[in-house]
Amino acid sequence: MSTKIILDTRQFEITIQRLCHQLIEQHNRFTDSVIIGLQPRGIYLAQRIQNELQKILKLKNIHCGDLDITFYRDDFRKKELIPNRTNIDFIIEDKNVILVDDVLFTGRTIRAGLDAMQAFGRPKDVELLVLVDRRFSRHVPIQAKYVGITIDSIESQNVKVEWKETDGKDKITLLS
Repeated sequence: MSTKIILDTRQFEITIQRLCHQLIEQHNRFTDSVIIGLQPRGIYLAQRIQNELQKILKLKNIHCGDLDITFYRDDFRKKELIPNRTNIDFIIEDKNVILVDDVLFTGRTIRAGLDAMQAFGRPKDVELLVLVDRRFSRHVPIQAKYVGITIDSIESQNVKVEWKETDGKDKITLLS
């Protein structure tokens, strides 16, 4: 198996900072905007984005939550799935929601996230932020507004996102 480093630790950090500045251009001080990370691994990116935004803007009140999509997945009866927890302790009704995941591949996870989010209210707007966009493998018409990096890969390849919170370092590799 061959591996290619897509983003090393420093590039990873710069990419998150760039995404935050793009969000600030659109959402200013986040008074009407919230961030929701998709379980299991989108939550790490969402928390990083929240922390970086609060540091840049010198704010402490940017809302960020975790959304479990297990029972909204279209493959939930086909394979063993372990539910995660949802933690959204704020109102999303009439808010601008930034839905966050680490990798956008087929779009099915995002579709499930959109369905699951409806249980918490009707947002004014929903935007998608992903760290990696694998653009050639969509099964549903989903497109991210904010993208850390776009890669062209074939279905047999895997993108591995490592987080310092769980893996000890930040890195993205393409496995062939």
